[in-house]
Amino acid sequence: MNLIRPQKNMCAVQKSTKHRRGSRMAFIPGNSFYMGTNKPIILADGEGPERETSISDFFIDVFEVSNNHFQEFVMDSGYVTEAEKFGNSFVFEHLISEKTKATINQAVAAAPWWLPVNGADWKHPEGLDSNIKDRMNHPVVHVSWNDAVAFCEWAGKRLPTEAEWEFACRGNLQGRLFPWGNNALPRGEHRMNIWQGQFPEENTADDGFLSTAPIDRFANNSYGLHNMVGNVWEWVADWWTTHHSSHHQTDPTGPVSGTDKVKKGGSYLCHHSYCYRHRCAARSQNTPDSSAGNLGFRCAADVHR
Repeated sequence: MNLIRPQKNMCAVQKSTKHRRGSRMAFIPGNSFYMGTNKPIILADGEGPERETSISDFFIDVFEVSNNHFQEFVMDSGYVTEAEKFGNSFVFEHLISEKTKATINQAVAAAPWWLPVNGADWKHPEGLDSNIKDRMNHPVVHVSWNDAVAFCEWAGKRLPTEAEWEFACRGNLQGRLFPWGNNALPRGEHRMNIWQGQFPEENTADDGFLSTAPIDRFANNSYGLHNMVGNVWEWVADWWTTHHSSHHQTDPTGPVSGTDKVKKGGSYLCHHSYCYRHRCAARSQNTPDSSAGNLGFRCAADVHR
C-alpha cells in the first residue's frame, strides 16, 4: 500500500508559527504510515508490532532546542531546571575532568560509565568546571521531561507525540532504519553523531564529535529536519507503554498515565554493539524528572488555520 500522498499547499498554515519562540519549524503534512517495526532489534523496548498510524498536520522544530534558545527561556522566565534543584545530574565518565572524577564515589550499577556529577546542569554539562560558552549552537542537555514541557509552553509550542516524532523522523520513507535509508554511512558520509570505536572504552570520533554536535551539523531528512537520530535523546509527550496490537491508530497519544516518559532518537553514545537505538523505530524511557548529559528535546505545534 502506498501511504504517501503529495504534500499539501503550505502557504495558509506556515504563518501560524510566526509568534512562536525558539527554533524555526517545519510543516509536516498529515498522512498514514507504518509505525514501529515487525523486525525489532531490541525486543524489550516494544519496537513492534508494525501498525498503520494516521497523523494529522503538525509543525515540528527543524533543530533540537539549543543552549542559546534555552538560555533565552531561562533569562526571560527565571526558570530553574530540576538538575539545578537536585544539585547533580548524570555525565558520561570520559567527558569528566580528572579533578571532578576524583570527587565521585558512586555510579550506575548497570552502566558504570554514567556518573552522578554535583553541579552538572544545562549551563555546566560536565560539572562546575565546564560551561557552554563555545556550545551555544549545541543541543541543551540535562533537561528533564518537566523542564522540556516548561520550555515548550513558554515558546507557545508542545512536545511531539511519539507517533508524530517517528513520522517526522522517517521523512516519507517506509521500513527504513534511519531518516535517509538503511545505510548508516551512505557513500561514506556521516549523517549522525553516534559512537565510533569500541564502546565504552574508545571513541574515535570519526564523525567529528566526542560529545554533542551543533544542531545543524548533519544533513537534514526530506522534511528538512536535522539530527533526528544521534546527538541527543529527545523527549516526547507520551507515557511509556509497550504495544501489543497491530490495529490502525489515529493520532495516538499513548496511555493516560504512567511512571516513565518516552524518549526517541538515541544519542552520541549509541553504538551498534550497545544501545543500538539511533533508529526511527527505536525507543526508550526515563522518569519525567530524569536528566543526563545526552538528553534533550525538540518542540512541536498544532496547525491553526
